[in-house]
Amino acid sequence: MSKTAIIIPARYGSSRLEGKPLIVVEGKPIIQWVYEKAQQSKLADIIIVATDDKRIYDAVKSFGGNVEMTSTEHKCGSDRIKEVVMRHPEISYIVNLQGDEPLIKPESIDEVAKNVREDKFADISTLIRKITPEEAENPNLVKCVIDNFDFALYFSRSKIPFERNKDKANFYGHLGIYGYKREALIKMTELPQSSYEQAESLEQLRALQNGMRIKTSIVDFIPVGIDTAEDLLKFKNIVAKTL
Repeated sequence: MSKTAIIIPARYGSSRLEGKPLIVVEGKPIIQWVYEKAQQSKLADIIIVATDDKRIYDAVKSFGGNVEMTSTEHKCGSDRIKEVVMRHPEISYIVNLQGDEPLIKPESIDEVAKNVREDKFADISTLIRKITPEEAENPNLVKCVIDNFDFALYFSRSKIPFERNKDKANFYGHLGIYGYKREALIKMTELPQSSYEQAESLEQLRALQNGMRIKTSIVDFIPVGIDTAEDLLKFKNIVAKTL
């Protein structure tokens, strides 16, 4: 009964773009775009939208999706996902797919799932992409440094590594999708916030600071996450070109 689940946390409130899961693009709400990408995964046994909002719940039900209500008290998506996982003892591996990534590639979802399913040393998995030194200067783009076995050493909003010697380092930007072994998700969400997490506002640093191992895979696409009205316009333009 060991199953792999894609869980999509979705909330209505957003400081920069309220109600974005329900914004309709070409006849479909954004949450449906994301759900349909998840359905193209070859490794997922279960797909669940986790929300605390009845409007999102009803929207997912209307297009035939699987959705569960969660507490309004959760401070982050990982806690919301854990609530759902605790109801499903059959779920052993989890992919946390953000509800604002409608252009995520299904094969990238599967890469995250594969790493936690097959690598016995990986508690968590995620994706990174090569970026330029100039991109690495942007504090809104989270950077990652990895070891020789593709495990994360650290994540930061700062430019890492520091270039004392030019042209010696590779720079990687982090993509916000995670895979978890069940016990790793439960452990991480029950740990207190770590000092590095509080300093950088990066939840994955809680896992690293407590000795958990995060396996990375390098991908070659630039994500289009929808956080602002500008992001939404970019997504609409991309969709219009593909129709």
